[in-house]
Amino acid sequence: MTVLMNDEYTLHQSPFASFWMGGYECTDKLNAFGNRVDFLTLTGHLQMLKEDYRQLDLFDIKTVREGIRWSQVEQRPYQYDWSTVGYMMECAKAQSVQQVWDICHFGFPDDLTPLHPHFARRFSALCRAFVRFYRSIDTESTLIVTPINEVSFLSWLGGDVRGTSPYCVGQGWEVKYHLMQAYIEGIAAMKEEDPDVRILTTEPLTSIVPELDADEEGIEKAAALHELQFQVTEMLCGFMCPELGGKPEYLDILGFNYYHNNQWVADTGQFLPWGNENNDPRWQPLSDLMYKAYKRYNRPFVLTETSHPGVHRPEWLTFVAASCAKLLREGLPLWGICWYPIIDRPDWDHMQPWHRSGVWDILPDDMGSLRRVLHQPTAIALRRAQEVINKAMMKKGVMKAIL
Repeated sequence: MTVLMNDEYTLHQSPFASFWMGGYECTDKLNAFGNRVDFLTLTGHLQMLKEDYRQLDLFDIKTVREGIRWSQVEQRPYQYDWSTVGYMMECAKAQSVQQVWDICHFGFPDDLTPLHPHFARRFSALCRAFVRFYRSIDTESTLIVTPINEVSFLSWLGGDVRGTSPYCVGQGWEVKYHLMQAYIEGIAAMKEEDPDVRILTTEPLTSIVPELDADEEGIEKAAALHELQFQVTEMLCGFMCPELGGKPEYLDILGFNYYHNNQWVADTGQFLPWGNENNDPRWQPLSDLMYKAYKRYNRPFVLTETSHPGVHRPEWLTFVAASCAKLLREGLPLWGICWYPIIDRPDWDHMQPWHRSGVWDILPDDMGSLRRVLHQPTAIALRRAQEVINKAMMKKGVMKAIL
């Protein structure tokens, strides 16, 4: 399915303050054991917000992904506490940082699940209230919002493998359907308050392949599973489940989340090594995956999440930069790369280990300190990656080079 778009839209100036972005893990979900986790405080980001934003100056990063934490904002139905969000906005304004906001990053209030009959109503009311609050403080800047982060993943996590609320098995489609009902109604509510709100999707970009010796049935099965990743955007456009009210214009900026384990074999679940050391013919370059998804919808796009745990962070940065530079040289409207998380994070379910996937590691100690330590090999790789991207931008002239 293709959404037609004229060249004027394609070449429209990016609304992001910087091409390189930093994402802060902001989930407030119930984990696999039914415990509420709040990563804004677990990582110390909320407590050290000013310091975290100041550190971004090392890489001239001016755009960040943040989350409002729905479970904290709405502890009683239709009653909202925006004090923390307001504080975060003030800190960002003081340091000229642009915040891109997730309304729901995996977490819901205690009394709600996506299968609750009032879920969409409550979510759309929250979206409307957020835009009103935001505009009461900031009347001029471009507001960019992700209504619900990674609907595809969240519906699988909560609907198929009991990893979060509503803790179901075999209900992934049902959860996805109701999440998208809320997503679409939320956009409609925000657009009524501010027609200029920009919508950024953040969906996993995957490649699901058959086994090397698969028969025709296995090949068709893998192709069908691969196609499922586009259900969210098809619903958002109104091409699938039109009764939900999706519209082509709701698909505004495409966001792709891509990690080292985003390509796997359908039947076995075995991951294809991202370095493709064995020259597996089924492995697809990241640039090809992004290009195909872009051509499907013809919308500007962002690599909204990417990172790698452990010692291979520098190599991953080099790989990502080369993939994105290729697209920029070809003149595609790639508007940014977000390293997610920019500072380290622990595991959702066990609180250990820390993933060591940020540009800054966090070294917790017995005294409760959450000291940030710049990972020097990753820092060096990031600066080199910025140079690669800058050269690609300047060579093709597709957009202003912002690093």
